[in-house]
Amino acid sequence: MINMAAEGPQNPLLPVWPEVFIGLFCFGIIFFAFYKKLLPSINKVLEERREAIEGGMEKAEATQAEARQTLESYKEQLAEARHDAARLRQEAKEQGAALIAEMREEGQRQREEIISAGHAQIEADRKQAAELLRQDVGRLATELAGRLVGEALEDHARQSRTIDRFLAELEEKAAAAPSGDAAGAAR
Repeated sequence: MINMAAEGPQNPLLPVWPEVFIGLFCFGIIFFAFYKKLLPSINKVLEERREAIEGGMEKAEATQAEARQTLESYKEQLAEARHDAARLRQEAKEQGAALIAEMREEGQRQREEIISAGHAQIEADRKQAAELLRQDVGRLATELAGRLVGEALEDHARQSRTIDRFLAELEEKAAAAPSGDAAGAAR
């Protein structure tokens, strides 16, 4: 410094060359130390960060793709479930219709059986009533004939023949009356 003062005033814009060399030398040492020690650490951290970001993005894309695939799967399952439900409803309707038809047929069959049994009962009751009526009419006719003839008609075989002949005459007259009425109506 003393030397510098002896030389005279120095221009502040011009650097002192020894100081520039010393500064460049120190800068080189510090740069080399940073280049060897600090720069690889920084690059390593930056690379890890880049990989984490890219990995996160890839993971997010994979998760999003998986979510889309799961959504499509759920949609397919939902559509299949709706289809199955519609098929089950249709089968239930068909089974219900078949059951109703079967029950109607069973009801018709039972109705026919009841009607048939009713007709058979009516026919049996009619025959029984006709037989009772025949017996009563025969007994009354026998009593009446006995009073008219003046003798007792106690012979059972004779009574049966007389009653049968009397009832046959009544049936002939009854059968002739409707045909006679029809002939009279046709004139």
